[in-house]
Amino acid sequence: MADFVDADLRGSHFERVDLGGAQLRNVDLSDAQLRAVDLSRVVMRGVDLVDVDIHGEIQNVMINGVDVGPLIEAELNGRYPLRSKMRPTDPASFGEAWDIIERLWGDTVKRARRIDPELHHESVNDEWTFIETLRHLVFATDAWIRRAILGDPSPWDPLGLPMDEMAGTPGLPGDRTARPSVDVVLELRRGRMATVRQVIDGLTVASLNADTKPVQESGWPPPRSFAVRECLLIILNEEWEHRLYAERDLDALESLTA
Repeated sequence: MADFVDADLRGSHFERVDLGGAQLRNVDLSDAQLRAVDLSRVVMRGVDLVDVDIHGEIQNVMINGVDVGPLIEAELNGRYPLRSKMRPTDPASFGEAWDIIERLWGDTVKRARRIDPELHHESVNDEWTFIETLRHLVFATDAWIRRAILGDPSPWDPLGLPMDEMAGTPGLPGDRTARPSVDVVLELRRGRMATVRQVIDGLTVASLNADTKPVQESGWPPPRSFAVRECLLIILNEEWEHRLYAERDLDALESLTA
């Protein structure tokens, strides 16, 4: 443990640091940037939360005595009427959800093709580029469908891109220097999305409610059993959220060429 009292740590960089149980009093976090941070069970009192941008999993978050999670969910479902379809409960509704994902991503890809191909490698506000977003979805499908559900212990394509916090994990891809064309990555995506379609089309009530067989080899997800339903919901969430990120960044990239 370390105590920092009356210390000036402005501009400090903390990465892969465990601050669990830390106590922060009279601390200035203005203009701080937090990415991939676990704030579970954090208690904040006397906090000035002004001009703040938060994006993440919001559940059981009490602000001034109000659980804001349901309010946020209702607002997002109002903005995106198809979003509620991403919580299917039976084989038919999983098929409907995947139909929506295929259609929406088709529209986004058409939009992306209208900009300069060099901009597919352009980061907006230090977020993943359009190409990197597609590469991450290749990795997500390899992890949760081909490995967890179908049992392939090492389904990775070299262009797959894990979450940044998994960088350097042995056995996983993650070349951030690669610059494949959009056609190369979309060909990978077509194969992965076809695999998801095959799994969903083959669902029965029994298989949807079953658990996967643990893949013992190291990798991601960890070598344990998962509910098939959970794996498919993770993929739907990945596809839905990352398409919104891509659309958001395409707005900015299009403005550069306007």
